[in-house]
Amino acid sequence: MKHYTNGLRIWDNPQTEEVGDTVEEFLRLLGGPTWLNIPGKDPTRSRAIVTLLHGNEPSGVRAIHRWLQIGIKPQVNIAGVIGAIDAALAPPGFAFRTLPGRKDLNRCFREPYDSPEGQVAKEVLQRLAHLKPEALIDLHNTSGQSPCYTITTKMGDKQKALTSIFSNQLVITDLRLGSLMEATETEIPTIAVECGGNRDPQSDRIAFDGLTRFTQTDSLFPSGTSQPNVQIFEHPIRVELRAGMTVAYATTPVDEADCTLRFDADKLNFDMLHPGEPIGWIGPHQLDTFLARDAKGNNRVQELFTVVNGELHIAQTGRILMMTTDPMMASSDCLFYFLPCADR
Repeated sequence: MKHYTNGLRIWDNPQTEEVGDTVEEFLRLLGGPTWLNIPGKDPTRSRAIVTLLHGNEPSGVRAIHRWLQIGIKPQVNIAGVIGAIDAALAPPGFAFRTLPGRKDLNRCFREPYDSPEGQVAKEVLQRLAHLKPEALIDLHNTSGQSPCYTITTKMGDKQKALTSIFSNQLVITDLRLGSLMEATETEIPTIAVECGGNRDPQSDRIAFDGLTRFTQTDSLFPSGTSQPNVQIFEHPIRVELRAGMTVAYATTPVDEADCTLRFDADKLNFDMLHPGEPIGWIGPHQLDTFLARDAKGNNRVQELFTVVNGELHIAQTGRILMMTTDPMMASSDCLFYFLPCADR
């Protein structure tokens, strides 16, 4: 049964034969941001799954669609939220993070809720507060090649246990951007799952396998069990272009760009990088091309990079994540995040 609210479509107990043969048909049937209610074997408990907060990150919604087609009853009630459907369906499909002129839904989970995306975010948070799920996973993709990892804003054994369903790498961030996990961290154990690159079939398999474990496991946090072996990374620094600056990706410097990064720069994701590692070339603005902000708002660019004969080098040991090779994505969001080396 479907019904509508101001911001969300509500679909109660979607049946296998109702969800369409393809994920694109499924999204057209939804028609806009949607909250799914799927009853479980134990109706006294619930879990929540959120995905497609960005329209170019398809693995999560593909996993949900496939899972609904199979029709296996989950252990507990499942609430599913599917967000940026219009952006996902815009030709050629799964190409736009957000539609032009629209806000990034995963930056709208804080006041003021003064946009259509903000109203959707507000209603999602209200419903989650009423539901009180025992855990929440938010399924994403990276825009470039990447291994799977998870992100949380509040570290604990439950976040480690949720991470182990998908990966053995967990990033703890103290950056605040208006994302879903920031808004739910105090009430619901929450992780964002970066399933891998948005064009990698392996990412779809990771999302589906993890979703299946999340919905079919009776106890996510069994007592008396050993802690999962999860590698932890902390305090990512967000590296952005300054306003008006441009980036290109190539094998040699692009004269028209303020910065040129390696054409295969996304292969650096999660690799350990050391001082002197070249990652591209820089134009006349030198390091003023970038902002590298930590959680306190400090610009750390001088600590992270050096310029040697026009080449851009890493200045301290650490890892890069969320590196893309899409100039539009890099300009509209960020170039990448840098994790200083403090693994434990």
